[in-house]
Amino acid sequence: MSGGVLGLLGLGLRAGHVVIGVDGVRRSIQSGQVRCVVFASDASPRAVEKVMRLAQAQGVPLVQGPTADEMGRQLGRPPVMVVGVRDRALAVGLGRLAREVPEEE
Repeated sequence: MSGGVLGLLGLGLRAGHVVIGVDGVRRSIQSGQVRCVVFASDASPRAVEKVMRLAQAQGVPLVQGPTADEMGRQLGRPPVMVVGVRDRALAVGLGRLAREVPEEE
């Protein structure tokens, strides 16, 4: 799973279709630009809460990704906890490759 997710995130980065980091993803969700959010499997609870609640309120799908280190390496960055995907087709592909994060109860 993670290899395909990482590959799609890399393609999305090169095409300019991803937003990296909690603050950027939150801003992009608020402006209606994000089609899905990919969380690192080891993202901090604070990062998850800040983005997940907003994404769920806006109806943005959540996808469980690989670790923050793996995502950061693929994207040429330090560890990355959250990535917002702007492109609809890329979001659909990610959703097919990864299971969605269950909503909090």
